[in-house]
Amino acid sequence: MKKTIKYGGLLAAGVIIPQAVEAGNPKTKATPDRPNIIFILADDMGYGDLSCYGSEYVKTPNIDRLAATGTRFTQCYAGSGISSPSRCSLMTGKTSGHARIRDNQCPVGGIQGVKINPKGDTTYIRRANLLPEDTTLATVVGAAGYRTCLVNKWHLDGYDPSASPNHRGFDEFYGWTISTVHSNSPYYYPYYRFDNDKLIHIKANKHDRHVKHNTDLSTDDAIKFIKRNRQNPFFLYLAFDAPHEPYIIDNTVWYDDETWDMNTKRYAALITHMDAAIGRLLNELDRLGLRDNTLVIFASDNGAAVQAPLKLFNCNAGFKGRKGQLYEGGIRVPLIVNQPGKVPVQTLHNIVYFPDMMPTFAALAGVSEHLPQQVDGINILPLFYGQQVDTDHRMLYWEFPGKQRAARRGDWKCVTVKANAPLELYNLRDDVTESHDLAGEYPEMVEEFDRLMKEAHTPSPCWPLPGE
Repeated sequence: MKKTIKYGGLLAAGVIIPQAVEAGNPKTKATPDRPNIIFILADDMGYGDLSCYGSEYVKTPNIDRLAATGTRFTQCYAGSGISSPSRCSLMTGKTSGHARIRDNQCPVGGIQGVKINPKGDTTYIRRANLLPEDTTLATVVGAAGYRTCLVNKWHLDGYDPSASPNHRGFDEFYGWTISTVHSNSPYYYPYYRFDNDKLIHIKANKHDRHVKHNTDLSTDDAIKFIKRNRQNPFFLYLAFDAPHEPYIIDNTVWYDDETWDMNTKRYAALITHMDAAIGRLLNELDRLGLRDNTLVIFASDNGAAVQAPLKLFNCNAGFKGRKGQLYEGGIRVPLIVNQPGKVPVQTLHNIVYFPDMMPTFAALAGVSEHLPQQVDGINILPLFYGQQVDTDHRMLYWEFPGKQRAARRGDWKCVTVKANAPLELYNLRDDVTESHDLAGEYPEMVEEFDRLMKEAHTPSPCWPLPGE
């Protein structure tokens, strides 16, 4: 019988987890019990876009293999329904009710800068960014001697060039930033790219040539990092752009025989191309003899966007909503965990979410004492190794300040996606598509959710609400 541990502590007595790495010793080698960590994040990929999560259209054999030989979660939630706040929750262990970044843009505070849309038009907006006092996941595992690296998309620097990943806990960074607008231009076939603090040229893409796709560039950078650090424990955060719009990829060979329009073919191709890149990375781990010593995790930062072929592909698996909304289609995401010989083959229905990753990785690295005082997630490491944690009796919380808010506890979810609109109530066990609002039948439950959600929100100088 599996032992069940109530959540609330980082590590409960009786849970067998690996011996801790000697904190601060970069020469400590990774082992199967104290592995390297690779966290792979897709961008705007829906819950239903993987074959292993029900897709009948998109080919993802390598990701499917990770799921078939590891643990697949069916009730994982992103940190938000949009990029920056979701990644902030992942990196800081905080919900969007407490985190530094709660939306892609902020009405006041932050720093003003230029945003270029896919058509090339420019607007001026304000963004918040992580500050030096914000503890990141990289800072925590780095205290255990892990060499840390972010490849590709950060999206937590706002318009502050000094807030890049290698100034917020990561030892190395290769990719693009918001604050340097042209660092990922043109999208998917960039000419500019950061090598730590140095902005370099991708000569193959000069004069807008489509030679080196960003997914390939990112995979190359990831493999180079692994090769350099194969004698040390490492944490690699590989944050692909795919399949974020605009859907730009020249090679659609997997789908050329389909009758879909080109936008749809390219969306599918971006995902399959990313899958092939993941296969290439896994093959390199095997070649280097690191696979058994590496925990590989795959997720998406939020649901599929309105530009995706939502209906044709059923990108969000029939869930209500999409990217930018706090319905299930905006925040429920795939989560796959794999490590040969350690992570069992299983499908778990535990309710987990991005803020859980910081305390989980801290426990894995043996440095829970380095966690910041305010962490909203819990340690779910036992779930990775075949034991149980009671994750379902706590409350999960999300907000777009002043616009949307949502909470889930057990089978029940309370949500509104419009400012000043009444809260809606759903029983997700019976109504996963959020089709039958039960707020009128259970007003006391709605009142309790409302009270708890207000407690889960702390004021933010960048998103002030009336009366704060």
